[in-house]
Amino acid sequence: MGIILIMPFNLFRQSDIPERYRSNFTNLYLDIAWFGVLSGTAINFLNIYAARLGATGLQIGLLTAASAIVNLFLAIPAGHWISKRHTGRAVFWSSVLFRIGYLFWIPLPWIFDEQGQIWSLIVITFLMAIPLTPLGVGFNALFAEAVPDQYRARVAGTRNVTFAIAYMLSSLIAGYILDNTPFTEGYQIIFAIGAFGAAMSSYHIYHVKPLEERTPPLSELMPDSAIKSDSSLRLDIWKTPFRKILLSLLFFHLTQYIVTPLYALYLVGELNLNDSHFGTGTALFYLTVLLSSTQLGRIVQRYGHKKVTGWGAVGVGFYPLMMAFSQDAFQYYLLSFFGGFLFALANGAYANYMLENIPPHDRPSHLAWYTIILNFAILTSSLIGPMVANVIGVAPALALFGCMRFLSGFFILRK
Repeated sequence: MGIILIMPFNLFRQSDIPERYRSNFTNLYLDIAWFGVLSGTAINFLNIYAARLGATGLQIGLLTAASAIVNLFLAIPAGHWISKRHTGRAVFWSSVLFRIGYLFWIPLPWIFDEQGQIWSLIVITFLMAIPLTPLGVGFNALFAEAVPDQYRARVAGTRNVTFAIAYMLSSLIAGYILDNTPFTEGYQIIFAIGAFGAAMSSYHIYHVKPLEERTPPLSELMPDSAIKSDSSLRLDIWKTPFRKILLSLLFFHLTQYIVTPLYALYLVGELNLNDSHFGTGTALFYLTVLLSSTQLGRIVQRYGHKKVTGWGAVGVGFYPLMMAFSQDAFQYYLLSFFGGFLFALANGAYANYMLENIPPHDRPSHLAWYTIILNFAILTSSLIGPMVANVIGVAPALALFGCMRFLSGFFILRK
């Protein structure tokens, strides 16, 4: 246990980091720590809460798909909006407007019945997606501007560790709260904890600053004739090598999100797990995310972001595949424990795999197209997943989608 505790703290050591980078790195770590609190409480238990309220697979899918619809249509305008503004300030205010929405989850049990709460959550999530779009486009650009290339794998790995610790602890606490308080009151408490974590995360985003003045926008680097035809959609990006990256990540995200609505249905409807079981399982998952993330920088340095992303995507296919054969809480715990290892590799490497293939002077436009394919993947997979499960059953669908994850990993490796 001593070794486990020492490894994360060594990862936070900054004595070998130049002084001018330390504030950004520290605030990026604290940002993701508070986001871990939000994720381990409100976000983590949202689908479980909806399932306990009696939500169908389609309704659970809509909780994810509603925001994807908005993001899909606003990504390109958001990219243009971000490109004309100070990245740090744009990301901060977008995060504030987005995260205010979590406050509105808290009073829903006082106002609506079960179905009213489910549809209210879907509508609120839809509205939250409007500021979420520039936040999603802008944060990757801010990360690239605030962290030098040679430190990105290290910072991403440390953020994974920080997120895992916060997620682990908060999910265990949330499970305990939910098991020891009445049904709706318990969820109101963890929604309130999540809202506080969201506010603190935005506070630390405010203190992340680009290291240098922004590179001039593309319009100042290219003649008007070269960009007029693509000024709104920037279709020229699809004529560059980045097209292969977009297609690879489209397949990757499709297979990642298509199983998301099914987990709550399987854990609640098939395994009959309680909130404490769910909290413990997610805590075990992120314990191994933590351990694996401590080695992310070393693994990426040896194999590169592309291979780590590809093999990580192959590995995470085992999670839904094996869940389909789980029959009790112990098997769920075991699966969660081993599933975190490969998730950390894929999740920690794919963003840097993308960033290393984007021209530094044109990040917002490229990231806007990435946001479009991400949300297209979320939208379609969140609806298709429950539809397939309704036809063939939840367990067979989990097994099928696990095999699709294998294919997505090999697709990345071949590109």
